[in-house]
Amino acid sequence: MLARYPFLPSAAGYVKKNGPTLNELMKEVVYGRARTLGKMRVEEALEYAEIKEHDFSTETNQLMELLSYIVARILVSCVNDSFLIRRYALAESKRAYIRLQAENVDFAVNTGNEFGLGAEAEGKNVKIHFTDYLKHSSNIKNIEWKLVNRKIEKGYVILREKELERLIQEALRKRIESELPLPVNDEILKTFKSEIVEIKNTTDARKKAFMPKTLGKISIMNFPPCMRHLLGMMQEGENVSHSGRFALTTFLHAVGMDAEQILALFSSAPDFDEHKSRYQIEHITGKISGTEYTPPECRTMKTYGICINEDSL
Repeated sequence: MLARYPFLPSAAGYVKKNGPTLNELMKEVVYGRARTLGKMRVEEALEYAEIKEHDFSTETNQLMELLSYIVARILVSCVNDSFLIRRYALAESKRAYIRLQAENVDFAVNTGNEFGLGAEAEGKNVKIHFTDYLKHSSNIKNIEWKLVNRKIEKGYVILREKELERLIQEALRKRIESELPLPVNDEILKTFKSEIVEIKNTTDARKKAFMPKTLGKISIMNFPPCMRHLLGMMQEGENVSHSGRFALTTFLHAVGMDAEQILALFSSAPDFDEHKSRYQIEHITGKISGTEYTPPECRTMKTYGICINEDSL
């Protein structure tokens, strides 16, 4: 269980009591598998924005998986790149979300409370106080997550178990982002020198591969404020809601950008998936669907909750 949820305090306590010292983890042959898996975690985060499921069939494998989480955090800290930190935090939180869906509601409630969610099981549902809900749902942009659209009873928001697990994902993502980079000394940097170089090169290549060199004659300053805001979120590595991505794609297509240019702009998003994004863009722009969708009207943007600074139009 600890290997599946290495971010829990009980996992850290287990390693402190029963695990290797940092020096042993970095250098001893017996922990080579943990170091390899730790590097894989970071590479998977960069490539897929998700940590792949690994083998838990033996106690040794479980220990190596648990220790690999520590190694991964060290490697990310050594590289100390904000894009990598965001990407890694997202990947770990997505893996936790997937694993939580296989657990019962009591486990999800207890896990959520490790992050201060104050959750309580209520039949098949879960309830949390609206202040905790607002704190942990603020970065989830889909309209159904707005407090006005939620069922509230005596100050508590009623959630399905899966929605609680989504809040846990968000809380974990933010916690990992806030914890990294960890302090690393010269000995750590020396020990992981080759791994650091590889990960840094992969990170730089990932950022550069789809980096738009120019928007041609298109001036971003002439964009409506809502579109400038959405584009800014993308370029800052923030997650944009599905409705926001749809609006931005239709707008960029309408002003003359092709699918490859739009894909390049989307590549800085922490959950960027090239195959999925390309399909969605080509569907919206008509290459796949045969229908070229038009940008949403202002009133639709308001409904989506993504109308920004209307007065500056």
